Parts: sequence; C-alpha cells; structure tokens
Amino acid sequence: MAGIDIAQKLLRGDFVHTPRLGVIEIFHDYLLCIGERGIIEYFAPASSDNSQSIMANGVITRLPKGSFVVPTFCDLHLHAPQFLYQGTGLHLPLMDWLNEYAFKAEETLDAHPELAEQVYRRLAYRLVEHGTGAVMLFGTIKMDTNLLLARIMQESGLRAFVGKLSMDISSRPSYVEDSAETSLAAARTFCDRCVEMTATLPDHKRLVEPVLTPRFVPTCSKELLSGLGSLSEEKNVRIQSHMAEAHDQVQHVLSEHGEADMDVFIRSNLLTPRTVQAHCTFLSPQDLRRLAQTGTAIAHCPLSNAYFSAESFRLREALDTAVRVGLGTDVAGGYSIDIMNAMRQAVAVSRMREGARIMSKIRSDSGAGDGFGEDDNEKPLSIDWREALYLATRGGAVALGLPEGCGTFKVGAPFDAQWIELIVEDSGEVVGELDFLDAAAKSGTVPLTLEMVEKWWCLGDTRNRRGVWIQGTAVGCNKT
Repeated sequence: MAGIDIAQKLLRGDFVHTPRLGVIEIFHDYLLCIGERGIIEYFAPASSDNSQSIMANGVITRLPKGSFVVPTFCDLHLHAPQFLYQGTGLHLPLMDWLNEYAFKAEETLDAHPELAEQVYRRLAYRLVEHGTGAVMLFGTIKMDTNLLLARIMQESGLRAFVGKLSMDISSRPSYVEDSAETSLAAARTFCDRCVEMTATLPDHKRLVEPVLTPRFVPTCSKELLSGLGSLSEEKNVRIQSHMAEAHDQVQHVLSEHGEADMDVFIRSNLLTPRTVQAHCTFLSPQDLRRLAQTGTAIAHCPLSNAYFSAESFRLREALDTAVRVGLGTDVAGGYSIDIMNAMRQAVAVSRMREGARIMSKIRSDSGAGDGFGEDDNEKPLSIDWREALYLATRGGAVALGLPEGCGTFKVGAPFDAQWIELIVEDSGEVVGELDFLDAAAKSGTVPLTLEMVEKWWCLGDTRNRRGVWIQGTAVGCNKT
C-alpha cells in the first residue's frame, strides 16, 4: 500500500476533530502513536519532551503540509441491496416506490447471490472511497444474502451493523416471511451466525455485528414486533427501523393500528438505548422528549426526507432535547452515498426551517400569523457546518454505540481516521476544487486554519481523500 504506512505506529501532522456539538479542535503538529490493537496510545504536541523522546526511538510517518487527519464518517442508515439501483425511481411516493423498486431489488439479490456479491463489494468500495468507516445496514429477507453482506463488510475492514429484514406482512406476495414465528426464528439464527462469523478473531478485529431489523410497522405484525423486542433484550442486540417517515406511511399505521408507530414500537419494547430509528420527521417536540427518555437514537437522512416526507426533521429540537442524532444517506431513497453531502443537506434544510420560523414570526408580529407550529419560539432552528461535522463523526459514533472515544483523537480511542489533502506539499497545487488563491496559503506556509477546514467541508470530494484507517488498519487503497 502506497502513502502513509500505519504499521509504523507513529504519525506526525495536523489533526482535526469535533469532541462536542459545535466545537472543532485543530491540533497543529501533533504526534500520534497507534498500538498493536489499533488503539491510540499517545497524542501530544510533537515539540514536547515526551514526543521528542518517542520520535528518537521510532520510525515516524510525517503527514505532508497541506494535509490533515479527521475521524471517519458514520452512516446510520443505508439499504445495502438498494445500492443496485441508486439514483433511480425517486419520482414516486414512498409506499409506491417500495413496491416498484425496493422490494424488487431486494428480492433480486436474494435470488442471485453472484449479483449480490458484486453489489456488496462495490458498496464497500464506495463507502471507503467516501470516508465512511462505520455503517448501519438494512439487508434483505434471505439469511444467506445477509451473511454474505456481513462477510464482505468484515473483509473490507468496515465497522458494520448488518440487519436481516424481518417482515411478515408485504404488498408483494413473493417477498415476505411466512409467519411471525418463522421470522423470529430466522432473526435469532441470523444473529447467532453473524456473531459466529467473527468469533475466532481477536476482539478488536470483530468489526461486524448483527442488528434486528423490523422493516417498519406496516410490514410487521404485532406478534413479530413484540418478539423482536424480547429477542433484543435477551441477546442485547441492537435494533433499527423506520419511524414517522412519510405522510402515507403515518396514515397507514394510524388506520391499521389506531395509534402512531412510535406508540406501537414502545408497546413492543423496541425503543431502547440499543435502537436507531431512521427519519422521524413527523415527531412533534413532545414526541422527541418522549423519545429522549427511551435512549433511542435517530438517523437523520435529509436527502431522502426531501423526496419522501412532507415534513422536515426537527433536528435542532432533537439536539436540544438530548436525543442522540447521527446522519444517514438512506441509499437508495437518497441518491448519494457521500456523508459529506448529507452534512451539507442537513445544514441547508435547517436553514430553510429557520427562514420559515423567521417569516412566521414577522407575520405573527404584524397580526397575520400563519400558525408556524407548536414549537414556534425565539430560538434559532438552524445548525452550522461545525455541528454537521460533529453529527457525521463523533455524534454518529455515539448514536451507534461505537467503542469509547470513537470519532475523536484521544488516548484509548480506536484510530478510525481519514487523511485529507488540501494542497500538494511539493508543488503547492491545490487538490480538487479547493482554490486557495492566497499565495502564502497555496504554498503551505500558513498553518491549517478553521477557514481551510470549512472550505474542504463545503467543496471537498473524493479527490481530497488520500487514505482511510479503521481500528488502526489501512482499508481500501491509499492514493499517491
């Protein structure tokens, strides 16, 4: 592998992380040491006496000037089989889209393992290419197809939570499990076999875990949902699903169950600190407060929400209520696998919500109120790019329950990181679309600044990503 050789254990350069919401820290010229288990064992200024002593007795890999290291991204919601038709079919309402595209693609991969392997290996490649180090995946119904997905993620070196779909109700007769009993037995077996897959590996190399995956309330009987809640508690296994996602889905659940899907999930013991629920766009501020009490995390998917939900997710309110939130691409309901796009879209949507709040207040003050909503108040609803970067890294890691410290550069944390290049040190040429027109910045003589990181956040792409490491191991191919 060309480029930085992480096996040398010592890395010197600039580091950037977001340990708390809205807080970005830049560490100029630091020394980082990775132990054999891929854990950060030392992190301090390279100029310190301790660092000088360490460097005197080791081989150092120096990060070129004009580059920095940032934690890998977390994608909390992605449908692996739907990668097959990413970027198509987005003209339909959610329930129609599921019948016309999603179920067909999933059924196709279940029937054709060769195609499934091709799709999943390409998916793993694209995830690494875009800086994603941890991902929560929806799979298909068939056991073997999901075990294949888990194996490919493990072999690719990605942290992955792989979910075998549980659904005993379907509008597609050929794509459904026979009964709640059959579905529960399959879910139990999948969890056991997924764990067995990595059982012989050292703890720090077990990167793939099972996650119980009731698709959503419309495709699951009450018996199945209740059984999955009990299974999660018994095995301490994570849960993922969709909740309060789209108007047609919300109305369907109210019609069939006489209550909202959030209440159905609560009755089934499926809203827990082990749970990640995608979307949640129809949750009120009161609902978010209830959700916070359960410890459930939310996968915010701004792009797919724009296509399939008549509401925008109340992101600021969720954060203020201490709900754990990370970002999701929701491929293929979202057409981009890039979490950098999800960050930008999250900011854009929040600013549009803030604009609506401001205009509503202006109209209300003039006597022409439009009833902006029960959560109308004086507090801004927008987030900024620094908060979005937190959601994509540390926030996502917390929401997924990753090992302690993930998403930060601190001693004891796994080294999950990506090397970002802004300027080629030797030539002074900018990389990708990052035009630094100031002569000093272009030459690399100016220390890394917050503005330079922001420019990467706004304009950066895969051309700027020179390497990715998960648990201290290089994955994919570093660029030269």
